[in-house]
This record gives sequence, C-alpha cells and structure tokens, in this order.
Amino acid sequence: MPRKTDYIIQLRKQGTIAPHTIIPDQEGERIISHFKFMASMDIGEKRKPQSGSFSIPINDQPVSLRISTLPSTHSKESLVIRILPQNFSLPIQKMSLYPSSANKLLALLMHSHGLMIFTGPTGSGKTTTLYTLVQHCSAQLNRNVITLEDPVEKENEEFLQVQVNEKAGITYSTGLKAILRHDPDIIMVGEIRDRETAEIAIRASLTGHLVLTTMHTRDAKGAIYRLLEFGIQFQEIEQTLIAVSAQRLVKVKCPICKDTDVKQCHAKHYPKRTSVYEILSGKALTQVLREVKGEKSISQYAKLKDLLNKGVALGYLTHSEYERWAFEEET
Repeated sequence: MPRKTDYIIQLRKQGTIAPHTIIPDQEGERIISHFKFMASMDIGEKRKPQSGSFSIPINDQPVSLRISTLPSTHSKESLVIRILPQNFSLPIQKMSLYPSSANKLLALLMHSHGLMIFTGPTGSGKTTTLYTLVQHCSAQLNRNVITLEDPVEKENEEFLQVQVNEKAGITYSTGLKAILRHDPDIIMVGEIRDRETAEIAIRASLTGHLVLTTMHTRDAKGAIYRLLEFGIQFQEIEQTLIAVSAQRLVKVKCPICKDTDVKQCHAKHYPKRTSVYEILSGKALTQVLREVKGEKSISQYAKLKDLLNKGVALGYLTHSEYERWAFEEET
C-alpha cells in the first residue's frame, strides 16, 4: 500500500491483516512494475485500475498469483496479490463446520439441470467451495464439467476450463455458445456480475444443464433479489433456481488449546477456519420465492445467525466470533 514517502507491505493470514515491512518509494515502484509485467499488464498505465494473473512454482508446486492495481494519491499505485495454490484441495466434508451441510451440497449436485448460486462477501471461500464441488462432479460422478471464468483462478486438469478474453472475441456470451456444443453436464460460470452474465447462467440452466456460479450478496435470500435487479424474469428464477448457499469463513477453537489465535496455538496443523453454509433449497426455497413474490408464506430454514449460535453452543466457536458475524447479519 502506498504512503506519502514509502510503501507498506501487509499480509492477510487467517482473515487477519498485519504489517510485514516498509520499503522505500523506488523499490516499491520497481516491485509493482515487475508484477505488472509478469501479469501482462500495461506498465506505463498508472491512472486506471488493472488486473491480471500469472503462475509460478513454489517448492515445486504451481501457485497462481492474482494481481490487482488501484491508482491512489501522490501518483502511486496500490498493488494487491491473491495467492492461490493450484494443487491444494480438500473434500467438502473437511471444509464445512457441519457434516449435514456438506452432505446437502453433495446431494444437490445430483440434479441434472438447474441453477445453484454460491454467495457471500469477498474472501468467504466461495471459489474454493465451487472448485471442490465441480471437481467432485468430474472425478466421483464422472460428469462432463466445463467452466467459463474471468479469469481462471485455479487450474485443474480434471475438467475443461475456458477463460473469458474479450480481445480475442471470447465473451461470456460467445463462450457459452461454444461450451454448449461440447455436450457438458455441468457448467461453472465464475461469477454473476451483471445482467449479461445473469442471463447467460439462466439460459444455460434452461437448456438442461446444471449451472454453478457465485454472486456477492449478504445472505441466500438476497441472491433472488439480485437476479431480479439484473432484469431476470421471476418465472425464469422459479423454473431454474434449485439452491442458494450463503457462506462465511469462521475461526474455530482448537480442540487442543481451546484458542482461535494462530500465534498462540501449539497445534499449528489444525485448520483455524472453516465454512458455515446457509443453504436455501427445496420447500424452504419455494416458500422464500412466494415471499419475494408478495404472497403470504413463512419460510423456515437454518440461517447463518442460527448456525453460528449453534456453533457457540457446541463449543466450536467463541462468543466474539458469533458477535462479529451476527452483527453483520443485523446491519
């Protein structure tokens, strides 16, 4: 991050950001130019935000770096790097705090067609969940999976990945048309960001394919309102949407030291964060759709706040972790 006379490098680990080191102006500018060059970005352009990616080997393992720049004051740029290990994966059962949530997500993958949306804030683990599920479909269910992403975040040789490249004429629209000719069972659309992408996801699910995608909303119900904001007809949502999963990454207590502080924990191997899923599907989804439509209906399903409260009662989460996320749900 640029400052008036220098740059500060900060690291985010287990959801907590901390300062790492301070470097002088010239060194900071050289580092930013180097990463922009490696990510095929315009080195001379400092007035506009840019993004790119490239892969490097670390300890003989491929790692993808997602690069994003943002112009700031003093004619400087801020640089953010997302580090994405390519070969690291966990089964969905080990990613979820509750085994029932993992089993429910796996059961939803048995649908032959429809739309599944995974939602949550940036850094909540949506992409990791999505890749884990499509890998399960490819490896365990022997289904033909094709992804359409902008950009491809994690390379995987078990299914076909298509990267959006508007300069080369590969947009979401043209990419989907080409994908449909390759006889996919499951299509993964990286993220619904606008009306065009939303229409593409709906269109693909209407043609007899199971479509998995992500979206930025606070809870599962919010995904329905977001689709309506994008101009999707309510009847199309009713016909295609089979599930919405809103998730959060929460810090869990270590069973050895009963602590959530990574620095204080002696069991360094213990996963300090896990996912909590608010899954809206089946009868509960039908009831919520009626509510959105304006009809009288009472939806009953486990919301994020309820699941977090349950985690505290079972001793998995601290009260401070519950208050952190419960406060977000109330605002």
